[in-house]
Amino acid sequence: MKKFLVPVDFSLPSESAAEYTIEMTKDIPGAEIILYHVYKNDIFSLLKDSGDESRKKATDADLKIVKDFLKNTPNQKVTIESEEGSFIDNISKYVLSNDIDMVIMGISGSSIMANVNIGNDTVNMISNINTPIMVIPPDLKFKKIENVLFASDFKDVARKTPFDSLKKVLDFFNAKLNILNVDSEHYIELSESYKIERGEMESKLKQYNPEFFFLRSFDFLEGIISFAETKETDVIITVPKKEGFINQLFKIYTRKLALESNKPVVAISM
Repeated sequence: MKKFLVPVDFSLPSESAAEYTIEMTKDIPGAEIILYHVYKNDIFSLLKDSGDESRKKATDADLKIVKDFLKNTPNQKVTIESEEGSFIDNISKYVLSNDIDMVIMGISGSSIMANVNIGNDTVNMISNINTPIMVIPPDLKFKKIENVLFASDFKDVARKTPFDSLKKVLDFFNAKLNILNVDSEHYIELSESYKIERGEMESKLKQYNPEFFFLRSFDFLEGIISFAETKETDVIITVPKKEGFINQLFKIYTRKLALESNKPVVAISM
């Protein structure tokens, strides 16, 4: 992984995510960090000259201020990009046409970035791209990533786990891998179906020497958060499903997980 897209809306959470990205990638030769902003017509309605050139010039000037604040190393190339349009549509097209390896987004206590609709728009973004999305809690400072937690529902593992994308993320972090399943039906012994799913997961990820954990809990979010704290987890990886309650998943599940655990969460879509 070498190309990272950081959406910037000039809020503190988005700028903190940019700082986190710089620290996380400083030892990666050739790392490229793109600070990206989408502007709309109404933002510039008060300007005397509201032409495309004026809008882009003003936005790029603000992005340059953010860029100049970052302390990148010679290993890293930091660029800026601004476009007019719809955030979700633009970012989806940009990611697909520019071979972005990971999108890194800031999150506040109320929403993901100030001017992004985190309902259907965010769902559409996850559905349209297979690029991992890393959500950074507010004011979180980077620390060396040594332990990664992959939370899986252990249902139809072979067909519903994006192993290629997951492996790219695991290769990037190069950390100890713990795999956790939280379920209300776990008792003293695991069922045969769970043993089969675990075997499939172990076969696909054996190169990472994963350690498996099964936790009985009626609240899977609390189970993951508690486990992450106990195991000194540095990053949590999840695979949002596209069916069922996906319209609330990124808004509630990922946001709550990031905020309450105070750990980065990587969402990998199928």
